Amino acid sequence: MNISLLVNSATQKLIDHVEELTILDQAIGDGDHGLNMKRGSKAIQDKLAQWSALSTQATLTAMGKTCIAMIGGASGPVFGTLLLTLGKELPEQPDHNDLARALRLAIEAVTRLGKAEIGQKTLLDVLDPLQKCLAAGGESLVARAKQCALDSCEATAHMEASRGRSSFLGERALGHIDPGSRSVALIVSAICDAL
Repeated sequence: MNISLLVNSATQKLIDHVEELTILDQAIGDGDHGLNMKRGSKAIQDKLAQWSALSTQATLTAMGKTCIAMIGGASGPVFGTLLLTLGKELPEQPDHNDLARALRLAIEAVTRLGKAEIGQKTLLDVLDPLQKCLAAGGESLVARAKQCALDSCEATAHMEASRGRSSFLGERALGHIDPGSRSVALIVSAICDAL
């Protein structure tokens, strides 16, 4: 597994979709999610060369610290915590069971951090189905994981928000995809395409 290739693919996908993420966040948030994710992605890309000799775990940890330092709003600590936990829990050559276990622990860490729960129109609503998909394993897992992330992201449009800035909108948030969920779906999609 070439971690630098996967990271570059994921961060470039976020950069390429900055306008989409901004528009999604303008509809139900404060409108800065796209630019924040772009800033964090560029900061990670700028450091990839100096991280080239690091292990997968150390790279994920460095990425998590970079997210916390560079991404504004709630997204920095959330994505940073996600990456820090994965860095701590993943072995160097993970299989789908390792990924599922590490992702479950990362979900728990993000849940503690944000006091959010599954079903509240947050990125957890993509991470949780993805974790279950990985745990199930089986044929065509990469393609199924990608589709799971994309479908779960789309499903957030039909959820009422009860956490985050969009929770103030009540039913007006219906019909809008959660920006954090879309970011996760883009990351997963890019990684799956690069595998």
